[in-house]
Amino acid sequence: MNDLAAHEVLVALSTAPDEATARRLARQLVEESLAACVNLLNAAQSIYRWQGQVEEAAECVMLIKTTQAAWPRLKERLLQLHPYEVPELLALNVGDGHAPYLAWVLDNVKETDR
Repeated sequence: MNDLAAHEVLVALSTAPDEATARRLARQLVEESLAACVNLLNAAQSIYRWQGQVEEAAECVMLIKTTQAAWPRLKERLLQLHPYEVPELLALNVGDGHAPYLAWVLDNVKETDR
């Protein structure tokens, strides 16, 4: 695997209001082959501004491993499924990584709709 493969992998970040919702979203993305893996980091505390007020909430963070090619479909699907009015969804490019893991991500995310 060359360095170019690392640039094909993305880590997307999102949050959900609770672990059950995050688990449901993660399972759907993996079952649809839009993500190779989703890590759930429960009990995150978020402080944010919403509609002019500073809010605090417990959330579950999702670390979603996907590919550049699958990103548009993943984004569309997560926004369809997500309960928030404005869900957090950020994509971070992977600059480098463990080659066998990167290959595994690429092998487990479908490139196009079947």
